[in-house]
Amino acid sequence: MIGRISGTLLEKNPPQLLVDCQGVGYEVDVPMSTFYNLPHTGEKVVLFTHLAIREDAHLLFGFGSASERALFRQLIKITGVGARTALAILSGMTVADLSQAVTMQEAGRLVKVPGIGKKTAERLLLELKGKIGADLGIVGGAPRDDTQADVLNALQSLGYSDKEALLAIKNLPAGSTVSDGIKFALKALSKP
Repeated sequence: MIGRISGTLLEKNPPQLLVDCQGVGYEVDVPMSTFYNLPHTGEKVVLFTHLAIREDAHLLFGFGSASERALFRQLIKITGVGARTALAILSGMTVADLSQAVTMQEAGRLVKVPGIGKKTAERLLLELKGKIGADLGIVGGAPRDDTQADVLNALQSLGYSDKEALLAIKNLPAGSTVSDGIKFALKALSKP
């Protein structure tokens, strides 16, 4: 219902903001990643928002980017992950970091976020696989150029997992051809 809010930043009390829009003050909860990038109080601010309507409250959540908001919406769909937990995850990891953790299936990175245990981390990885990560091209460890993308696709066609393929192309020499890149990656994968 409220997708974006633009106004004057009146107060900053982590993790909550007060934003004045034409004389109406909106309380907005934000992840710390957004909070650290806010302007000073009294300055103009623009946030992408998500309105959660519950029986006892209407809560407005704000984000510095549309990708953060989209990831928040994916997170709150997962059983056992509420808005507060989703904010904690976004406060502890960037969208690219979480995407990479999902692609590499690294529960250990998620467990470092306060409030996320081993079971929740594993459920997050399972539920988010295929929704965010290398297959959507938003992962931090994603190919940097067309050659790396071609090598990655070749390795996946040969039956290697996303995690194995990404690790293999991680140290690919710059300027290599696709065939040289595949040879290099296969050698890297054959090492114990």
